[in-house]
Amino acid sequence: MQEKSVITRTVEAAGGVYAPGHLGKLTQIVDFALVDAVIEETGTREKRLRLLPSRVVVYFVLALALFEGCSYRGVWGKLGLQS
Repeated sequence: MQEKSVITRTVEAAGGVYAPGHLGKLTQIVDFALVDAVIEETGTREKRLRLLPSRVVVYFVLALALFEGCSYRGVWGKLGLQS
């Protein structure tokens, strides 16, 4: 007897402060779908619920490279997020 198993995964766009457009202009240049594809391909999606989702960390690291003269807090502010 053959049995089949199907595993499905639902990917939802972030809501609230992490919603598309809420991470500054960077999300208009680097699409959420592209970031999600890279996270999946590299196997770096968070395994547990974290304060910052993997997708947000990617945008933050990109912004750190763009604003290298700013502090972490300053870059976070440039993304339009409040601490």
